[in-house]
Amino acid sequence: MDAHEYRDRGKKMIDYIADYLENIRERDVFPHVQPITHWQSPYMHAYFPALNSYPSLLGDMLANGVNCLGFTWASSPACTELEIVTMDWLAKAIGLPDDFLHSKTQSHGGGVIQTTASESTFVCLWPEERRPFEISNAFSDAADAEINSRLVLFVGSSPFICGEGRISGTGQDPIRRE
Repeated sequence: MDAHEYRDRGKKMIDYIADYLENIRERDVFPHVQPITHWQSPYMHAYFPALNSYPSLLGDMLANGVNCLGFTWASSPACTELEIVTMDWLAKAIGLPDDFLHSKTQSHGGGVIQTTASESTFVCLWPEERRPFEISNAFSDAADAEINSRLVLFVGSSPFICGEGRISGTGQDPIRRE
């Protein structure tokens, strides 16, 4: 495919996507043809809300076209700088103290944007998973299984599914719903 064909097919793909999204309400969420599910349907109430919008589609097109791999500062200093600015903005927006900011010279704070909801949940829960083993050192006669059976995860009424997976095997019904 050359640049001319790419432009032509790209315009056709944009028309296809726009038509698809304009008619999504008329499609069955689970069509009779396997194996597609229309995740963008307003009638799809599963794991995630609608995952895109026209601006996000354009952003994805640009991101895929530029194909910038932003996993380290060396691979893309601009991505790292944007992440730092974004995390400082978020910390300020939710009222965190200056200790949480990258931009403060005496701060050891700052955040990292995770790539998925599952990864974010893991990053939050993983340090707490290690605590029972610290406790077991203090109570050397208690078995790890006994300590693990007492762990509880407190969640809201609609927790993300990966939370249950992170604590499976830790005891009987270890989830407490608000």
